[in-house]
Amino acid sequence: MIIDAHVRIGDSRDASLKPAGLLATMDALGIDRALVAPSERCIAYDNREGNADTAQAAAESDGRLLAYAVANPWRGRAAVDELDRARDAGAVALAVDSVLQGFDLLDGLLDPLLDFAAGAGWFVYVRTGTPATALPLPLASLARRRPELPVLMGKSGATDFWIDAIPALLHAPNLYGDTSYAPWDTVLSGFLAEPGIGAGRLVFSTDAPYTVPLAEVDRIRDWPIEPDQKAAVLGGNIAKLLGQHG
Repeated sequence: MIIDAHVRIGDSRDASLKPAGLLATMDALGIDRALVAPSERCIAYDNREGNADTAQAAAESDGRLLAYAVANPWRGRAAVDELDRARDAGAVALAVDSVLQGFDLLDGLLDPLLDFAAGAGWFVYVRTGTPATALPLPLASLARRRPELPVLMGKSGATDFWIDAIPALLHAPNLYGDTSYAPWDTVLSGFLAEPGIGAGRLVFSTDAPYTVPLAEVDRIRDWPIEPDQKAAVLGGNIAKLLGQHG
């Protein structure tokens, strides 16, 4: 099974993706399931609209799309209430973008949302790669503070901060790397070569619509690693984070 761990649907500044188009691409590429987050505007501000959009897309997908929940932590208790509503509507994980939402990963503002995610049994996707508030090493420090909470390092620092991804993964054993944008002959194979990381802590993602999904899929399919390692990266690891076995 291939599971795409992060896609954004809706209209953002530089790209747009509708659920029907996403499902068509998944069919063409052999992707079984995908986790969907809302557009930039809805991540930053219109959280309820975004959560409604992803919940509707998931409900109409015959189980192929799974919804991330989003809430801007500046809203305090209202943000937690929004996550509660999103969970009731079917959301399965929390998506965070500290650049769009305007906070520092280590300032404590996110803690109530992380508490909710831990209580809900969710993992947390956190986009990285943009200074100064969305970088791998601060995220590793955050993840290390919350050892009970699986954290997916979105984009693995792509592209200028790939150099920090391995130290980040070694620092926090509950942190997972994201394959999107990352060439296997350098970045991904570097992850694999580290005894403290390995294929069990890498998760496939296209990050559509900001990438070419075919290139993201082919990069992992062409990666010369063992079949069981490839299966773990393409779907097995994220399935475990979702609590779905088999």
